[in-house]
Amino acid sequence: MKHLNALTDQQLIHLYMDGDANALATIITRYKDKIYTSIYLLVKDRYLSEDIFQDVFIRIIDTLKGGRYTDEGKFLPWAMRIAHNMCVDHFRKVKRTPTIKTSDDRDIFEVLNFSEPGADQKIMNGQSQDKVRKMVDLLPEDQREVIILRHYADLSFKEIADLTSCSINTALGRMRYGLINLRKMMTEKQIAL
Repeated sequence: MKHLNALTDQQLIHLYMDGDANALATIITRYKDKIYTSIYLLVKDRYLSEDIFQDVFIRIIDTLKGGRYTDEGKFLPWAMRIAHNMCVDHFRKVKRTPTIKTSDDRDIFEVLNFSEPGADQKIMNGQSQDKVRKMVDLLPEDQREVIILRHYADLSFKEIADLTSCSINTALGRMRYGLINLRKMMTEKQIAL
């Protein structure tokens, strides 16, 4: 199984489709933390997150077995889109609007994986986790969502646009306004970087 870790997502998918169950286990292990955490950040309930996570992989398996997987080389964004859509479906069922918040038992910044240094990273990393978490929680839902998907899931703005059914410019705008709002909150609360 160790040799499977060196393979690309696409190679693993082809192996799985040819009958190698270990290939699927490898790809699940590779992305389970990112997918589970993105679900958890949306639904804010550990048990519900686990249920949705399992449903996501059941849908992934069904799609692969049915030969309907077409996102060549883009497994993670495809899986994240499935997870996002299943969360949205859940909220439609319970007639609530999804929000991305943290809970006291899991700090968002314990699971965020910042990949590109920049002004936004300095803002987010430069503050105490508690203050930043509270400020991110105060952002409008669409701005929170883009910031989390960009920094946690390492998704491109095109992938975020596809996932949230908006244009790339809208996703960029939401990120920009989210960062502007965070800066404004820091200024108003006189929080130093």
